[in-house]
Amino acid sequence: MKRIAVLAGFVAAFTTGAALANDSMATLGAGGLTFVTTDKVTMASEDLFVSPARVKVVYRYRNNADTDQHALIAFPMPDITGDGDFTVAIPTEDPENIFGFTTTFDRKPVEATLHQYAFAVGIDQSDYLRKLGVPLAPYGEATQKAINALSDADHERMMQLGLVIPMTYDAGKGEQTDYTPVWTLKSTYSWEADFPAGKTVEVVHSYKPSVGGTVATTFLAPSDNEGQFDAYKKKYCMDDSFVRAVRKSLKDPKDPYSSTYAESWLSYVWSTGANWNGPIHDFHLTIDKGDPKSLVSFCWDGKVTKTGPTSYSMSATDFVPPYEHELEILLLNPHQDDK
Repeated sequence: MKRIAVLAGFVAAFTTGAALANDSMATLGAGGLTFVTTDKVTMASEDLFVSPARVKVVYRYRNNADTDQHALIAFPMPDITGDGDFTVAIPTEDPENIFGFTTTFDRKPVEATLHQYAFAVGIDQSDYLRKLGVPLAPYGEATQKAINALSDADHERMMQLGLVIPMTYDAGKGEQTDYTPVWTLKSTYSWEADFPAGKTVEVVHSYKPSVGGTVATTFLAPSDNEGQFDAYKKKYCMDDSFVRAVRKSLKDPKDPYSSTYAESWLSYVWSTGANWNGPIHDFHLTIDKGDPKSLVSFCWDGKVTKTGPTSYSMSATDFVPPYEHELEILLLNPHQDDK
C-alpha cells in the first residue's frame, strides 16, 4: 500500500489536559455495519465521512436476486477493557449507547437491540455482575460506586474471578482501597431487515467516535522512546514534510516534547464489513478537519483531493478494505495558547 500524509487536519473533539488520566487517553476503534455473509447482496456504494465529532456512513446495497433477501445486520462496538492505570476516550455518558449510535433503513429509523456481555479471563460473568447490581460497563462513577459498596467477601470473590484489582492510594485522608474493574465489555447492536428483490436500499448510520489523545507530541523518539517513531510512521504513514513541520514547531530543538502541538488519535475499523458479495463498486471517503492550523497523517493508496477549507476527498472503484491496515488517523492540534 502506498503511504501518504496530509499536512492539515483535524481538531480534537475535546481539549487534552489534566482531565486525562496519565495525560493520555486511548481511542476505541469502531467501524461500520456487518451482516451475515450472502452472495445475493452487493454493496453498490459507500460514502464514508470521518471527523473527530461525527462518523457517518451512507451505504447502498443492491439485491441482485429475484427474491427478497432477509438478513441479520449488526453494528459491533469495540471491546472495552478496564484498567487500573489507563483510560479510554468514551464519547458519551450513556452506558447503553456510548457512541450515540443511530441508523436508518430506507430513511426509516431502526430500533436496534443491544447485546452486552462482560468477560474476565475468557469467561462470561455478565449474570454474576447483574446479581451483584454492578453495571456491565467497566468504567464510570456508577460502576465504581457499586463495586465499592459491596462486602469484603464479594471483593475477594471478584478478585478470584479476575474481575477487579485492588488499587490503594492516599487522597489526603490516609490509605484507602478501590477495587478497579478489569473485565472486558463486549457489545453489539443488531436488527433484521429485508432487501427487496432487484432493488437498491439505502442504509445510513452515524456515531460519535472515540478520540484518544495526549497533551504533547510523543513520536520524535528520545532515547527512552526508541521504536515509537518507526511505529508511528508505519501506522500513520508520516512523510518527511509532516515530520519537518513537527520539528519546526519545537520551542526547544533539544526537547522533543516541546512541540506546540498535542496528539489525538482516531480509528475507523473497515476490515469487518467485507461480508457482502464482491468489492464496494463505488467507495468515497471524506476526512473533515476543524482547524486549518492542525496537522493530520493517515494512509491511503491513491489520490487525495482538498475539496474545501476543512475537507479532503478520496475515491476508489471496486474497493476492498485493506485487512492489514485499518483507517488510523494521527491528529496534531495546536495548543490553545499557540493558536
